[in-house]
Amino acid sequence: MPAPKIVVVGAGPAGLTFARLLQQNGLHCTVYDAERNRNARNQGGTLDLHSEAGQRALKEAGLWDEFSKHARPEGECDKLVKFDGTVVWDENVLKDFARPSDGGKPEIDREKLREILLDSLESSVIQWDRRVKRIEADPRQQGKYAIHFVDGTRDTDIDLVVGADGAWSKVRPLITDTAPYYSGTTAVELWALNVSENHQWLSGYVGRGSCFMFDEGRAILAQRNGNDSIRVYACVRQPETWKDDCGIDWTDPRAARQALVSGYFDDCSEDLKRLVVETSNELVVRQMYMMPVGISWETVPGVTLLGDAAHLMTPFAGVGVNVAMADALVLARAIISRKDNFFAKALSNRQNIAGAIKEYEKFMFGFAKENAEKTYEGLQRGHFSKDGVEKRADKFKEHYTKLTGKVLSDDAFDHEARSLSTVVVD
Repeated sequence: MPAPKIVVVGAGPAGLTFARLLQQNGLHCTVYDAERNRNARNQGGTLDLHSEAGQRALKEAGLWDEFSKHARPEGECDKLVKFDGTVVWDENVLKDFARPSDGGKPEIDREKLREILLDSLESSVIQWDRRVKRIEADPRQQGKYAIHFVDGTRDTDIDLVVGADGAWSKVRPLITDTAPYYSGTTAVELWALNVSENHQWLSGYVGRGSCFMFDEGRAILAQRNGNDSIRVYACVRQPETWKDDCGIDWTDPRAARQALVSGYFDDCSEDLKRLVVETSNELVVRQMYMMPVGISWETVPGVTLLGDAAHLMTPFAGVGVNVAMADALVLARAIISRKDNFFAKALSNRQNIAGAIKEYEKFMFGFAKENAEKTYEGLQRGHFSKDGVEKRADKFKEHYTKLTGKVLSDDAFDHEARSLSTVVVD
């Protein structure tokens, strides 16, 4: 029986991880992506990879050593600030603090992770500038699919179509009519480049990793990236049309930053307002969409989804890419396990693939729901609640006390006195 013809739509972390895992086990697939080339679009900021998801996928893909060269464990460092500027938690000054023992969650820039995955694939795997027009059952081959591209070409006789093409997936309609909906929040993404030279105050204030301010209906999230840049996300809970109706002229980035601060963060501390104003190199307004928590569907033979295409989440738990890479790992395992199986060889590719999809989707629905609930909690209460910062800080302080036997005083993070000896009460 010939090997199945497998096509992946979308060259993001999920699709590339899946392709690499197949390649490692002697199976070929083709990855189609709409972008002109690998450098056509900025891939976003930084992310952390979890031991049970992203890290495990990279290890099985044979890419752990390469990942370790570029990972930034120091990027796990968190700083939590109230809207008035009060610092309630700052790991930059806690020399005796360590994260819970879960294998660590080192940061890596999204661009660097994508480069590692792309460089690991044979040149024949990726086809760029292949924008999908539609996908349909192949009328000439029962149980197979055909992809039609915008340029008029097509690919036919496909045994498995894997949709890894993000929020507005072209593959998803083959499986479900459910589409993303607006989450109720919009983020204004702001960049600062070459921060060690051009934005030294900003670099010092954010610290080695991330800095968060949560408040009722708004949040400011700042993250250090590995390329000497910082990205700040000024988030507001506003209607879907807010971007166009708020009266801010987004074509004038300097004025837009000032208007954003004066309109939505004016009562915040001067330091927090500086986070918004001084990230002056780029501005992008991003409306946040999501799929329903707990989405599922009846398995469709020959088609399935990975990552955002399957279960788009808001970023307010930091799990999206990890869940996507776990998807890729479980689907690849299900397919690989049938490759040389004695009983599977007696079946058709269609039957084997249908079984693999069913096995994968059973896992995916449960794992995605578990993590989507975390992001929804962050969306509804954690990141956009008056006491969100204090609640997160209390969890960190509890672990700190268990780890060190010390209790942090109320003024533990007074930045006028950074000596740990003055901030710890036995």
